[in-house]
Amino acid sequence: MKKTLILIAAAAAMACGCKKEPVEPVTPKPDIPQEEQVKIPITLSTDIWTKATDSGYENGDKVGIYTVNYVNGSPAELATTGNHLDNTMFAYDGSSWKAEKEVYWKDQTTPADFYCYFPYTGTVSDVKGLSFSVKEDQSSIENYKASELLWGKTDGAKPSTNPVKITTRHMMSNVLVYVEPGEGYTEETLAAEEISVTITGVKTAAKINLANGSVTAEGAAGNITPYKENGYWRALVVPQDITGTEIVKIKVGSDEYTLSQTVRFQSNKQHKCTITVNKVGEGVNIGIGGWESDDTDFGGTVE
Repeated sequence: MKKTLILIAAAAAMACGCKKEPVEPVTPKPDIPQEEQVKIPITLSTDIWTKATDSGYENGDKVGIYTVNYVNGSPAELATTGNHLDNTMFAYDGSSWKAEKEVYWKDQTTPADFYCYFPYTGTVSDVKGLSFSVKEDQSSIENYKASELLWGKTDGAKPSTNPVKITTRHMMSNVLVYVEPGEGYTEETLAAEEISVTITGVKTAAKINLANGSVTAEGAAGNITPYKENGYWRALVVPQDITGTEIVKIKVGSDEYTLSQTVRFQSNKQHKCTITVNKVGEGVNIGIGGWESDDTDFGGTVE
């Protein structure tokens, strides 16, 4: 239509003898590449994300996401910066995950690896050495939850309008301590005693490699006060090897007992310790059952 109007105007000018003004040529715009015509937003799946502390993520939880595009059809290495997405925060609103800003796939064909960690931190100085610490006092549910760290990776996700599914797993070990009545006790009389449990001689700080999900304990050893729930105690512990040293301390009334043991705490593993309390005469004897981890029995007895 524009070209037709120009021709009519030129013809009218010739007919009336008017001076012809020069017409600027119309330069067509270059074609936009197809992969840039439609941007595909990156979204995340919510139905398969789980936490050890709850049935799922809670409203307000935040995760950090890294996305690394494939190069010439092959995966590339995760870097601290310079990835397609660098530590982009996604927040959970109770039903879905929302990015802190609009994020898109590189194009319609390039696959990418997705890395996820929880809880989100605004500054990651080294993706292969993220600092994290569990709380030494986990006696409150808030501190217990604050000791949780999750990590997950999805390899070779392809551009799609469907959400990217990422399964996160637990980076810490979960220690469960049960205290049961033995000789001279019933459940009622044992429950009437004042009982306290401490996980002893464990490192509480760690470095997390976000590229492969490995955990390295560091720093000095300390003690953890577990959270008591429904008749047992639980604590989140940095994965590490304990070799023949004191690992559990229990107090029943005024009597205190300890267990020295060799245990390997592992990521995403639950370790169970059942303590049976026997009342003998005026004193108390405590029998220690076995730690249960990977079908390995770490049994022991203290008197």
